[in-house]
Amino acid sequence: MNIDPRAFPDPAKDIPLDVAPTIRTVVLAGGCFWCVEAVYRQLDGVVDVRSGYTGGTAQTADYRTVCSGRTDHAEAIEVQYDGSKITLGRLLKVFFSVGHDPTQLDRQGNDRGRQYRSAVFYGDEEQRSIAEAYIQQLDTARVYPQPIVTTLEPLTAFYVA
Repeated sequence: MNIDPRAFPDPAKDIPLDVAPTIRTVVLAGGCFWCVEAVYRQLDGVVDVRSGYTGGTAQTADYRTVCSGRTDHAEAIEVQYDGSKITLGRLLKVFFSVGHDPTQLDRQGNDRGRQYRSAVFYGDEEQRSIAEAYIQQLDTARVYPQPIVTTLEPLTAFYVA
């Protein structure tokens, strides 16, 4: 899908920048974790990015089992960022504009299956609220010709790949 990046508004709802350096974390799933990870490694304010699995159990958090499509895991990235340099809203803007195609249900390109779903795994109510508001903002602005299918799921655990 070829969307003009200028079509993406800044999030209307966001967490203000922290006054002092503060390490925050968000977990995002947008298809192959290596592809999404590469995008976030380029951002000023991102401290670390780890690829892994979330949405399933520790017993099924391995590449072969997740790729079978028989778990509830998603390939995901855990982004640690300095809240005094970059906001959650800015990270979400990157996620929705260049990180992946949020209109594809349970797939990204040739990768197909629930493990490749688009999801924001929120760690608290504030993250959920900001992600939900931004999805609504993008849908209202009709940035994509199809509706966004990104799910909002509570983060229960993240397993490093």
